[in-house]
Amino acid sequence: MQSTRYPAHAVVLRHTAATCLASLLLASAGCAAQPQPEATPVPPPPPSAAIARPPGAAPLAPLAPLPGLATGSTAQVTVARFLINPDGDVDGFLTREGLLIRFPPHMGAQLAATVRKGDAVQVSGWRNSEASLDAQRITDTRSGEQLVDQPPAPDAAARPMPRELRGAGLSPMDAQGQVAYVTSAPRGEPDGVILSDGTVIKLTPPIAQQYPALVRTGATVAARGYGTRNQYGAALQATAFGSPGNLSPLYDRLPPAP
Repeated sequence: MQSTRYPAHAVVLRHTAATCLASLLLASAGCAAQPQPEATPVPPPPPSAAIARPPGAAPLAPLAPLPGLATGSTAQVTVARFLINPDGDVDGFLTREGLLIRFPPHMGAQLAATVRKGDAVQVSGWRNSEASLDAQRITDTRSGEQLVDQPPAPDAAARPMPRELRGAGLSPMDAQGQVAYVTSAPRGEPDGVILSDGTVIKLTPPIAQQYPALVRTGATVAARGYGTRNQYGAALQATAFGSPGNLSPLYDRLPPAP
């Protein structure tokens, strides 16, 4: 038989539990219906402090040396052929390595007496072009003897020839051949050519600049002038220049006397 003990108390408990459950359901529904606050947008990260190079911008180029300044250089070379100036003084030599070595004429006599064709030498000086070097010191590697560019002693033998006597010992000369080297004046402008046989043809810079097609390596040229030919080579100061069979006088003739 079902027990009916404490019936009123059981009803109260059930009513209380139902009331609490209803309250909880109403609270949950209210929370669900309440609108949620919008999320605060996250700001973008700040730009980097490093400055980027614009697209396609070229990097900064290093500073280039000023044009016209000589550069110190040292070369180990072998003497192939001596060169002279129109007065007959030794003032340079060609090397087997393809370098043109120039030096003042007052060094020529001692150099020719010390160094022979085929000798290996060390040359220190100033490179004024890709294939030319102005020597300040020349050392014969065989004997160890050094020749240094120093001003000649101020004695009578070293004094320059008087102007009125210059050229008195020069002889009329003709030359023709292929240009092996182009020589240059101290400022870098061309002032003559050296033929493949070692003959030196001297021009003044203004004249040389009038013949750009001929004053270049590989061109075939011809010249007439006055100079010297000796045991070391040949050189002339040109009074006419051009291609073979087409010489042009370089200087105007003196006007006839009235």
